[in-house]
Amino acid sequence: MAFEHEQAIVLLAHGSRDPAWHQSILAVQACIEAQAPNLQVACAYLELSSPELAQAVADLVQCNARHIAILPLFLGMGKHAREDIPPLVESLRTQYPQVRFTLQASVGESPQLIALLAQLALTPFQP
Repeated sequence: MAFEHEQAIVLLAHGSRDPAWHQSILAVQACIEAQAPNLQVACAYLELSSPELAQAVADLVQCNARHIAILPLFLGMGKHAREDIPPLVESLRTQYPQVRFTLQASVGESPQLIALLAQLALTPFQP
């Protein structure tokens, strides 16, 4: 399989029982796929939704993913980002030693996102 298909991204979000909640996560997935059509992209959720992270990764590995970047879509560095996600990723590293996992910082720690949120907040006051 071609190298680019061996790379994958998992967008890891909290999850919700409300189907409408998922639309913004799926929109991020669609945007990535439009910009990088040869990259595998999956959504995964910690709770209240499926697939969970382990299932999303299993599906990607089945499709020959050998480098999986996990992007936590969390604004704050709360309990999930600090305590729950790292052990899940360590378990995946043990289960799939042939796969390289990159756990990215939560999006809320990104200077680009912080600047964008500030810009959005200021929009009503700009000419």
